[in-house]
Amino acid sequence: MTESFALPYRKHAASLSIMENNGDAIRPTAQQARTALADTEQVRASAAALSATPWPRWFATTLTLYIAAIPPVYGGTLASPRWLLPNLAWGVIMLVMTAAYMVLFGVAGVNWRKKTGVALRLDVLPKRATVPLAIGLPALLVGSAFAFRASREPLWLFAASAVGAAVSIAFHLVFVRMHRKAS
Repeated sequence: MTESFALPYRKHAASLSIMENNGDAIRPTAQQARTALADTEQVRASAAALSATPWPRWFATTLTLYIAAIPPVYGGTLASPRWLLPNLAWGVIMLVMTAAYMVLFGVAGVNWRKKTGVALRLDVLPKRATVPLAIGLPALLVGSAFAFRASREPLWLFAASAVGAAVSIAFHLVFVRMHRKAS
């Protein structure tokens, strides 16, 4: 029944477009072209704002917990005498923790793409913020484990955990702020 209704409508719509332009291409007026360009710019700005959308809160929380857990776990794997657990146990914890993080990153990416139509992006933030973070955070997290191994003082690990968590939260808040500014 819907097809019988749609067929005459399609024929009518086709005849209207033929009557409208007699088969020739219609050129827009200058005002119509300006309006179309303005609409295009608005779509581009909207797409850019959507691309800068912050990651889901649950994923930012997971990332922060993962960053905070790296120093003690990695420090446990590097500890020369056994520290709280055997070194092998710390290694297994690190592997399981990293695998779980990767799975959650994949889930966050798929869910975010379904929700917004845009993939989770790492390249949207300015390079002046991401380059020092990409160099400094791993140096902090791994360096604290080596400092712990050399000094046997766990304070290094917990200080690195606190600083890493604070940096992760600050980075997420900057991302949220950038999104609000763009939209």
